[in-house]
Amino acid sequence: MQTLKEAVEAAWEKKIALGHFNLSDSNQFNAVLAAAAAASMPVLVGVSEGERKFFGVRNVAALVRAAREAGIQVYLNADHTYSLDACKEVIDAGFDSVIFDGSHLPMEENIATTRAVVEYARSKSNGGHEILVEGEIGRIGTSSKLLDAPPEDMDKNLTDPEEAARFVRESGVDMLAPAVGTMHGRLVGGGEPKIDLARIEAIRSAVGIPLVLHGGSGSSDTDLATVGKLGCSIVHINTDIRVAYRKGIEASLAADAKEIAPYKFLAEGVAGVEQMTEKYIRLFAGV
Repeated sequence: MQTLKEAVEAAWEKKIALGHFNLSDSNQFNAVLAAAAAASMPVLVGVSEGERKFFGVRNVAALVRAAREAGIQVYLNADHTYSLDACKEVIDAGFDSVIFDGSHLPMEENIATTRAVVEYARSKSNGGHEILVEGEIGRIGTSSKLLDAPPEDMDKNLTDPEEAARFVRESGVDMLAPAVGTMHGRLVGGGEPKIDLARIEAIRSAVGIPLVLHGGSGSSDTDLATVGKLGCSIVHINTDIRVAYRKGIEASLAADAKEIAPYKFLAEGVAGVEQMTEKYIRLFAGV
């Protein structure tokens, strides 16, 4: 099976994006795998610090290893990680990639800590398992939930291509998550964030490495189908997965309020996650 590095490089060359889907339990995990199999595409599953605390770092790593042993092309990412020690924990657990999110820090501190994560990941990588490190600069927001309004001053903290080039050069990251108009979460009113496609193209030209688009939920299908062509080799979806899961469960319980078997009342939520995930996988890959 391809390594994550090889899968990302292949996406970069084909000018498509791989789907990255956050999860916090095994039901969502199984739904994402089913969607990837239906679309015949590799897939990334991600767990943030909060999701890892709920799921268990070793538990999710074991599930991914078992899926790979069964021939499924799935990769595990430690999403938004805020300390060197937390990055070390997931690297030691066998994750395929980790993002150190120092976007809230001064640039010098962000670069220094990201570089330390890169150095640790390189020391733990071997011929069969190279751990990729992603860095972030700019403002995207921090919570995958339904929002009344976009994060304050988000449009004033988009990533500058020259700063991005410096960050990549001095930190040594494999991938970069820039702020280009998307946001974590989605608006209750249904408004669509406008992705700055020209900025993505400028950043890609400046840094020369794969970009990762965070906060894909709520953006237009047209924009999301375009970003892979411009240099985003991975696109993150979380809020839409959570909404689909909850809506399915609520519909199931509304239909039969006396049902108490979890595998029955959760099934419609799992089906919703699978459907949503497959839609995005195909959209990002143009299949």
